[in-house]
Parts: sequence; structure tokens; C-alpha cells
Amino acid sequence: MIPLNLTQIARATGGMLDQADPLAVVEAPISFDSREVHAGGLFACLSGRTMDGHDFAHQAVADGAVAVLATRPVGVPAVIVPQGVFNALAAIARVIGQRYNGTVVALTGSAGKTSTKDILESVLSLDGPTVANFRSFNNEIGFPVTVSRVEPDTRYLVLEMGARGKGHIAELCSVVQPTVATVLGVGSAHVGEFGSQEAIADAKAEIIRTLPAHGVAVLNADDPRVRGMAPQSPARCMYFGSTPDCDVEATDITMGSSGRPAFTLRYERSEATVQLQVHGRHNVTNALAAAATALALGVPFDRTVQGLRSAQLSSGGRMEVTEAAGITIINDAFNASPESVLAALTALHDIAGTDRRRIVVLGEMAELGTHAEDWHDRVADHVVATRPAHLFAIGDTHIHRVITTARGNGIDTTHVKAAELLDILRGVLRPQDVVLVKGANALGLEATARSLASVEDSRIRPA
Repeated sequence: MIPLNLTQIARATGGMLDQADPLAVVEAPISFDSREVHAGGLFACLSGRTMDGHDFAHQAVADGAVAVLATRPVGVPAVIVPQGVFNALAAIARVIGQRYNGTVVALTGSAGKTSTKDILESVLSLDGPTVANFRSFNNEIGFPVTVSRVEPDTRYLVLEMGARGKGHIAELCSVVQPTVATVLGVGSAHVGEFGSQEAIADAKAEIIRTLPAHGVAVLNADDPRVRGMAPQSPARCMYFGSTPDCDVEATDITMGSSGRPAFTLRYERSEATVQLQVHGRHNVTNALAAAATALALGVPFDRTVQGLRSAQLSSGGRMEVTEAAGITIINDAFNASPESVLAALTALHDIAGTDRRRIVVLGEMAELGTHAEDWHDRVADHVVATRPAHLFAIGDTHIHRVITTARGNGIDTTHVKAAELLDILRGVLRPQDVVLVKGANALGLEATARSLASVEDSRIRPA
């Protein structure tokens, strides 16, 4: 963290010091989980539905926190912030952003944000010290915590931005203004909350409206709604996509037997073949977005290519492919937007090829509002096209549309509760099977996928 003493933090947040040394310096990141307190850091006492961070203030200080952010005295050094800990976190991030001399990079999109962020972090880390969100810490909590991780020598700060409503991204950008901002696509994630894809596009465009005139808006030219955002930005626009009119283009896309894509990357007069280490043809778009962002930042072409070729998805639960007991597990269970479900089914087909059984574990898609039935119908059709040997479906309402369609097309289908899934799967899976686990994070299917990945050979039936 860029060092701040408690007096400076109190001044930034409008808070008051309690039992605290005014000159004590916070030089490590902010944390809001008492199990992840940084020595020399600051602990945020957030209150949730089941736990109150104030109850962990003593433990946080005992574990090395200089002080805590709190709304009331807690018996340890604290900055008391009557306006709330959420607001205080944003205020601290704003001060850090003002003192930060590196480059702020922002990215958003309905799908692929975290995978793109992981790939981009791999590329930029070759060019200089880089800080990026852990996993998908992209909201009003994760955003300031990420900002607090920058050091005086950090060259790039990469901020993934999510939104559940109009104005959310604009608010994040007002805390720390990006110089380069990337928009991946406008899909159907949270369409039930926004009301329409047009409303989603308007919210995503907030990220490029806030750019300075000397900045760069990096836009996916293959998505008409994203390409159409260009007039809204005061900054120069740079386009990536699959057509020759793009500044950064991917051509000659191929899929290897492992399900890892390769493509030719073109930028200005330079071309190079990129073999990705990550799975899924949809990650070509994510890699292309990362490349365009890096090139917009001035990273040399050869270094960008090097970063793409070695990049891994470090956040977990996204096209995480592992082998155990002779089976291949595709853990893509962190979320389940409609577009990501379709992409994951295609990846399953690519990875399994023609000679391995495909098993699909699919959770019901949430937050789709009046579009839920249509999207579940589209997913059902794609399941049928994938031709799995077995479909395990979890959900209460719209998942029945997928079950009915699959059964009607001769696919062995089981409607199961998430808590029962692991034991049932162990009785069905055989060596050489490829199983896709895909669902909303709330279903807890990521834990199922990880358990499968650690299963012993004796628990899987022989072929």
C-alpha cells in the first residue's frame, strides 16, 4: 500500500481516531476478512447478514492490523467512520489513487471479465510491477481493497469492474480514474435487474465516458453494442476483433485436441502465432482483448505475445481443467451467465472430442427476469447439440425446460439437489469421461468440482 498514517486516513474518511496513535502508518493492504489480515494493514469492520466485522476487531489487531475501520468504538485502535465503512473504503481508495503515479487500467463486460483480467495481468507483469483484482473482487468492496494493494513502484493497476445497476461503474471510476478502459461485450448477465441489453450496454459504457481525452477506449468490434459506444468516449478508440478493419485482429483460429485454441495475432505490421495455455475457444476473445489493452498501453508486440502464450487463469472456477482418476474435470462453476454456459458446452465438446463420454452438470441460470425461459430454451438446444451421455440438472423452475428437452432427445437426465450431486456423480463417472461443472456461484458447484478433482481411483468405476 502507498503509506498513509491514521491522521491522513481519518481526514480522508471524515472519521475520528479512538485509542489510536495519530502517526501510526498503514503500509499494507486493507482486508475485510479476519482470516486474511495483513501485518501493518487496516481491517474493515463490515457487517453482513450473518456476521459483524466489529466482532473480529480484537483478533485483527492481534494479528498485526495497525487499526480498524469501524462505526463504533471496539476497544482497539480504530478510525470511527459515522458515514459507514463502505464509504470510508472508497474515500481511502480515492486518496491512494491521487498519490498513485502508475497507470490505471479498467475493464468490464457481461462475460469474460475475470479471465481477461487474469490474461492481461500475465502480459503486463512482463512489462512492470502489476496489481490486479483477486478473483472477481470487482464491486464496491473488492475495488478499494485492490487499490490498497498498489505500491509506490507499481506500474499498472488493473481494475475489473462489475455492475448490478446504472451508475455503479461510473461511481467506481470516480474513485480512481482509468487511463485505458476495455469493454468486452454486452450479454445477458443480470438482464433481469437491468431490464434489457440496451440498459446493460448503457451501464457498461460508463467505463469509457469517464476517460480523459489522452486515454484509450479498447472496444470489441465484434459486438455491435460495444462498437457503437465509441462516440460516447472523449478518448481515442482502439478496436479488437476478427475482421481486418480492427486495430488488433485474431485470424486462423484453430482448436487442438486438448481444447486449447491457437490463433494468429495481427497488429499494425506485426503478426505472430499464439498458442494459448487456457481452454475454450471463447478465450480467444479474452486473449485478444488483453492483447489490445496491453498494446494500447505501449507494451511491445513481442512481449505481449510472450505474455499471451504463457498466461494462465489464476482466479479459479473458470475453465479450470484438471485430471483425476482418469477423468477430466472442467470446473467452470464460478458463474453461469447464458453466454458463458453456451461457451462452456462448446468447450466440453472440443475437449472431449469424438471418443470420450461427455457428462454435463448444469445449474439453473439466475437473474434473467422475463428472458429466463428463452435463455433456458437456447441452452437446452445447445445441450442436445453437445450430445452428453448424461445431464445432471440443479434448480427449481426454469431448469425443467432443459431437462424436458434433453430427455425428449434421448439424453439420460437426472434432476438432482446440489448436496446429493457428488455421491451420484461418483457412481456414474468412468475413466476417460469428461465432466463439465457449470452453475451460479450460489449453488456451490465449485466445491463439487474440486472434490471430484481430488477423488481417489477406487471411487471411480473401471471402464
